[in-house]
Amino acid sequence: QVQLVESGGGLVQVGGSLRLSCVASGLIFRRDALGWFRQAPGKEREFVAGISRISSTYYTDAVKARFTISRDNAKNTVYLQMNTLKPEDTAIYYCAAVYTISAATIPTTQGRYDYWGQGTQVIVSS
Repeated sequence: QVQLVESGGGLVQVGGSLRLSCVASGLIFRRDALGWFRQAPGKEREFVAGISRISSTYYTDAVKARFTISRDNAKNTVYLQMNTLKPEDTAIYYCAAVYTISAATIPTTQGRYDYWGQGTQVIVSS
């Protein structure tokens, strides 16, 4: 049984930082691409950042230079370091995983991912 469990969300002031973590179990972590998505109130879930099996990364424009995704295969964990947070970053953040044949692939759409966590809330207050 595959499980993804996010943590690290919370309430932070504008300009602050948070680090989200997602621990995976029940899958061969090193074979999977991993992604972070977010869903703000009244909006659709959107891609935020992804990391391939070989740790290449990709970000949506809105978070480039502010967020950093990384992975630790020894700990079955993917991280999202979020700096210089803005009110528009307020959302529920979800991690997702999918096995990829190509080591460099980073899926950016929800439908490409097979496994999802339950989400962690991030609120950026002004």
